[in-house]
Amino acid sequence: MENANLVTVNLDALLPQEMALKAEAIGVAKATMGYRRLLALGILAGAFIALGAVFATTVAAGSDGLAYGVGRLLVGLSFCLGLILVVVGGAELFTGNNLIVMAWASRRISTRLLLRNWMWVYLGNFIGSLGTALLVFLGGQYTFGGGAVGATALNIARAKVGLGFVEALMLGILCNALVCLAVWLTMSARTTTDKILSVLFPITAFVAAGFEHSVANMYFIPIGILIRRYAPAAFWGAAGVNPADYGALTWGAFLLDNLLPVTIGNIIGGTALVGAVYWAVYLRKRPKQSPPS
Repeated sequence: MENANLVTVNLDALLPQEMALKAEAIGVAKATMGYRRLLALGILAGAFIALGAVFATTVAAGSDGLAYGVGRLLVGLSFCLGLILVVVGGAELFTGNNLIVMAWASRRISTRLLLRNWMWVYLGNFIGSLGTALLVFLGGQYTFGGGAVGATALNIARAKVGLGFVEALMLGILCNALVCLAVWLTMSARTTTDKILSVLFPITAFVAAGFEHSVANMYFIPIGILIRRYAPAAFWGAAGVNPADYGALTWGAFLLDNLLPVTIGNIIGGTALVGAVYWAVYLRKRPKQSPPS
C-alpha cells in the first residue's frame, strides 16, 4: 500500500509579533501598489462600507421600540457587513490603511508612498460611497417602511453635521482606534471565519457607541442631503417629517463640519493609538532599512 503524502496546515492564530511583521509587509505591498488598482479597490471599499451603512440604516428604522442599547447593538452588528466585505472580498479602505504607518516607521516605505496610498484610496472611497448613495436614492430605498428608512437616514445625517469640531474630532479618534484594532486582529487570522469574528466586536462597538467613521459618513450624510433636496412631496407626507427641519444638511456642512474633523481624528486614532503603539512594542528595535521611493 502506497503512503499518501500528507500536508499539515497550521490553523493556529498568529501571535502578536508575527502579526506585526505581517502588518509591516502588507503595508509595503499596499504602498507600492499601482494607482489605478488603488483607486479601483478604493471605490469597491467605499461601496462596501456604504452597503453596511444601508443595512444599518434599515435596521435602525425598525428599532424605535427597543431599549437604546439593544437598538444600537443591532445597528452595529448590521454595519459589520461593510468591513467584512472589505477584508474578505479584498478592497482598500482609508481608515484601515492607517496601519501602513507601521511600514513607514520601519523605513520600509517613504512618506511619499504613504501619502500616495492614502490619497488614492480616500478618493476611491469617496467615489464608491457617494455613488452608492446616489444608487440607493434613485432606487427609492429610502421610501421603504412607509418612509421610515428615509426619515432615519435624515436624522442620522442631521446629527452628524450637528457635531462640534472638537466633538467630531474625538469621536473620529475613538472610531478608528477600534477599526484599526479590528484590522489588526485580522492579521492573526488563518481562515475566513477568523477574519469575520475579528471584525465583529470592534466594529459593533464603535457603531453602538456612536463614534464617527469618515468613509461611512461619505454615505450617511450625502444620502440625507439627497433626500432633503430631491425627495418628492409624497415621501414627506408618508414619513411624517418636515424638510424645513433638515436645513442644516448641506454639502458645505458635510465637508467642513463633519468630514474634515472626522478624517483628522481617524488618522490620529489609527496611526497614533494603534499603528505606532504596536510598531513601538514589536518592531522598533529591528534594523532600519532604506525605504523605496
